[in-house]
Amino acid sequence: MDQLILSRQRRKDKVVVVIGATGTGKSRISIDLANRYDAEVINSDKLQIHKGLDIVTNKVTDAERRGVPHHLLGVAPPDEDFTVDDFVYHASLAADRITRRGRLPIIVGGSNSYVKALVNDDVEFRNKYECCFLWVDVLMPILHSFVSKRVDRMVDARLVDEVKEFFNPSGDYTRGIRRAIGVPEMHEYFRTEPFHEEHESRVKILEEAIEQIKSNTCILACRQVKNILRLEGLLERRMHRLDATDAFLKLGDEADQAWERSVAKPSTKIVDRFLSKTNTTPMFSPPVASIFLKSNAVATATR
Repeated sequence: MDQLILSRQRRKDKVVVVIGATGTGKSRISIDLANRYDAEVINSDKLQIHKGLDIVTNKVTDAERRGVPHHLLGVAPPDEDFTVDDFVYHASLAADRITRRGRLPIIVGGSNSYVKALVNDDVEFRNKYECCFLWVDVLMPILHSFVSKRVDRMVDARLVDEVKEFFNPSGDYTRGIRRAIGVPEMHEYFRTEPFHEEHESRVKILEEAIEQIKSNTCILACRQVKNILRLEGLLERRMHRLDATDAFLKLGDEADQAWERSVAKPSTKIVDRFLSKTNTTPMFSPPVASIFLKSNAVATATR
């Protein structure tokens, strides 16, 4: 009888999912883990999926990737929308290819609508994969200060020149990569640039645009945390929160030590336990009616 039960089951493949608000260090920990576990990264940031605006969207550089293969990063044309369905399809394909090579897929990004659609709403993915969720979190006032300084660094890295190439005189920033924070905020500066004769006037408009970028980035971070909490309520599996605040309060070697202590080591222990655990799933999907009832029960449950 036991053999019959086992014959109707198969082991689930494992996937690690790293989420968090913008600027919390998701890419850093995903690359740390990828080097430790012979893994590959699947990007789930809906703007980093597009080509272009590498500074504005804060794409990881080749050097920062440290040899780790990245999928769905800078692959979609700038002006085309990459829908949730597109992401589910391509992310599933990438995960399948990675696991067939005997490697671990690590999904990382701040677009929680993409993650939810894949790990919670897609029945085929849920039947095939067991997920471990790592939430990299930073105390919001500390994160706001960090992202504000990060915008200044992006400006120093020629953000303005990069955005100018994507300036749209019609002001349509509803499609593709032009939705990225940093693009619509610069519209007024570029629109009036030919008419600015006074240097002080130009500087003032630019400063206002940069401040708006900072403000909108902070608003985004707050919204992302709220979405993470909603996702946590939907998931049947526990989400592991990693508090990286201490690493953001320190500088230099002390910051690296704090990161190792509060994020790197705990996440490694969590993933070690996850990978050593055996999980099985039925070979056949449950009836559609059962899936519908189950998803509704989860959606209406209170935390």
